[in-house]
Amino acid sequence: MQPIIAVGLLCEPSISFSFTGIYSAPDYPIVTGAQKVEISPSGLGLVWNGTTLPSIEFSPSSPEGNYFEIEGVTIGVKFHWERKESQRFRGRLRLVPENGKVRAINDVDVEEYLKSVISSEMSATASLNLLRAHAVISRSWLLAQIEGKRYDNPEVIVRDKDNERIRWWDRSNHRNFDVCADDHCQRYQGITRVSSLNAIGAVDDTRGQVLTYSNKICDARFSKCCGGILETFETCWEDTPHPYLAAVRDLPAETPVPDAATAKGAKKWIEDSPEAFCNTTDSCILSQVLNNYDRETADFYRWKVEYTTDQLSALVNKNLDDDLGEITSITPLSRGASGRIYRLEITGTKKSIIIGKELEIRRVLSDSHLYSSAFYVTHSGDRFTLHGAGWGHGVGLCQIGAAVMGDMGYSYREILAHYYKGAEIKTLY
Repeated sequence: MQPIIAVGLLCEPSISFSFTGIYSAPDYPIVTGAQKVEISPSGLGLVWNGTTLPSIEFSPSSPEGNYFEIEGVTIGVKFHWERKESQRFRGRLRLVPENGKVRAINDVDVEEYLKSVISSEMSATASLNLLRAHAVISRSWLLAQIEGKRYDNPEVIVRDKDNERIRWWDRSNHRNFDVCADDHCQRYQGITRVSSLNAIGAVDDTRGQVLTYSNKICDARFSKCCGGILETFETCWEDTPHPYLAAVRDLPAETPVPDAATAKGAKKWIEDSPEAFCNTTDSCILSQVLNNYDRETADFYRWKVEYTTDQLSALVNKNLDDDLGEITSITPLSRGASGRIYRLEITGTKKSIIIGKELEIRRVLSDSHLYSSAFYVTHSGDRFTLHGAGWGHGVGLCQIGAAVMGDMGYSYREILAHYYKGAEIKTLY
């Protein structure tokens, strides 16, 4: 039997929502229309219809034909395309107090959840085999996270010492729910994004299927564009390697991975812009993979970002909450297989600091998120230029590369075998 999971949708001082169909709550057998819940003045309860309650649960009368709509859900949290929108969801709605605010939680079947996830992560018009592959990895990632749940697992892992700040961001285990609805976990936007029978069919075709390695469900990571080489798990997160998340060329045949882990090798790799599944400008394929707000990023396989010295200095000092003075150099110290930097030295006129890992570097060098940490730096006069490759951490399935594979006729099993070496598909239910 498939699990039911709890998805955290948003957390605000008040939440406005409405029901289509028939819902019920304790002591209220029928609830319809527009509703609003606020946090009580004490912060210990929720105010609804003039009554203060410790929590509230709204249940649909049946799985079909009933849904609720919530206003002001934030998508793309802390990304350059962050925005709010109204979203619709099936299943049960729970509201609980959390840190002086109201937390909205959607209890929903795993398979129903996945139909939204693969449509939210990419266009629901993507090829069927890409959607099938994504259904398997999204299911795998979700169940692996729940299976290994530890409430003391922090979101930010810190290994700081004098003049060195090494941090990485992973999924923290939420106390009131299993997963959140944004990119921190997986994009989930309810029935707002389910607009294709392909998305529904892909989940149904792979029902209960997960990737396993050594009889354990795989922590199946994925990103937008690897840049031509898949990165290893330990470059971005904890230092324990995952054999199925290995360095692999994003090409049809088994091909040796070039030297992109050295300064010289990374520069050549980025400048050459070699052939890869994800090296595509095919607008039809990209429109299948990327939602409209993702397509606001035009360059992703190879890209360039320029800063004046003043701009870079202000950016770094703000994001580090420190004063390095005027930035004089940026020096990569350690790279992963794809050229992604996981230790970077930034030198200013007042002091220098070493930062890492991959996402910390991207956050420090951008107002939102730098496309990736696979870059080399040129410094001429008053200008720093970052020449980069890829979009995201590059670990596991490359969504754009997998889209190209699907368009070329590869089966979803072949796509998964390419991106997760040695993993097997197992049906759980």
